[in-house]
Amino acid sequence: MIDKSYKWYPIYTRSRAEKKTQAELAKKNIITYLPLRKVEKQWSDRKKIVEEPLLKSYLFVYISFKEYADVIATYGVSRFIYFSGSIAAIPNKQIEDLKLLLAVSTDLEVIALDVTPGEKVLIKAGPFKGILAELVSLKNNKKIILRLQNLGFSIHINTSLAFIERLV
Repeated sequence: MIDKSYKWYPIYTRSRAEKKTQAELAKKNIITYLPLRKVEKQWSDRKKIVEEPLLKSYLFVYISFKEYADVIATYGVSRFIYFSGSIAAIPNKQIEDLKLLLAVSTDLEVIALDVTPGEKVLIKAGPFKGILAELVSLKNNKKIILRLQNLGFSIHINTSLAFIERLV
C-alpha cells in the first residue's frame, strides 16, 4: 500500500551540484530522482558521451513533511520550489511519465524560453549568430521561421529555441 504522506517535491540545488546533492541525500536514506540525459560533449582532443541533468539545478525528493528539515539541511540543497505560497508537490504520475519519456526518447531538450510569433529575437549561436529577426512561426521547438529585418523575406531554420533570445 502506498503511504499517502510521502510525495515527490522538487528542490533547487547549487549550480552544477545535482549529482553531489543526490549522493548526500542518499546517505540520509532519502529517495531521490535526478532525470539525466546523454549528451555528446566535444573537447579539443576528444568527444565523449556524458550524462547531464535534464533540468539544471533541479532534483526531486520523495519525502513526508517530517523529512523536510533533513533535506533542507543537506549540503547542496538551496531551497524547495514553491507554487502559490506552498511547497510544490509533484504527482507520482508526472514523475513516472518523466522516467518513461527519458527511457524512450534520446532527443529531449528543455527550453525555458517562451516566445510567440511576432516577437523580435536575436540568434545566439550557429551560422546565423548575431542576426536580429522576427519570429514568424514555430514548429515543435525545432523548426523556426524567421523574418530578417529590412530584407523582406523569411528563412526556415532548423535550430533549437535554445539558440535564440527574446529582445525586450
